[in-house]
Amino acid sequence: MADILYTYNNQVYANITNRCDCNCIFCIRSHKETVGEADRLWHTKDPCLEEIKKAMDEFDFTEYDELVYCGYGEPTCALEALIESAAYAKEKYGIRVRLNTNGLANLYHGRDVIPELAQVVDSVSISLNAPTPERYQEVTRPVFDHAFEAMLSFAAKAKDAIGQVQFSVVDVLSAEEIAASLKLAEEMGIFLRVRKYS
Repeated sequence: MADILYTYNNQVYANITNRCDCNCIFCIRSHKETVGEADRLWHTKDPCLEEIKKAMDEFDFTEYDELVYCGYGEPTCALEALIESAAYAKEKYGIRVRLNTNGLANLYHGRDVIPELAQVVDSVSISLNAPTPERYQEVTRPVFDHAFEAMLSFAAKAKDAIGQVQFSVVDVLSAEEIAASLKLAEEMGIFLRVRKYS
């Protein structure tokens, strides 16, 4: 079985699915089999809730204050496992939960899932990826039309419901595109983090 929990840069991550509704040009899983301290991140099948709980029970959270849902897939594609395991981690281990997401969960599930996420998620990092719909389609390559608009709507709703929300872009973008992304983020009142491509 692939690693469900793994550490990287002194943080602990939950790898609960390999499903994803995007195919980003910079995605680490397209050129690396693993990351951080993980031995393997490709699941033969997604772990069930009991397997995720077992991995948590076998992990020592003593030196960590946050659990980040971010693995080799989009965590919200396994929404039920995400919500139930996050609730378990918070209740049993008193740990904060951060969701790293592409922001397309409402589009993927065909409904507003933010109220459910708000019950268990303390902060959200959303992959903005590009400052315009056209460039977003090129960089992110989502399976949906109108994904850029859906992602921005998700971000605005998450900011209202959860509070701690940030955007991220990867520095594969030009300086002009990063500046435009920063302007868009500022207009929405959301912090933008520029990630290094590695």
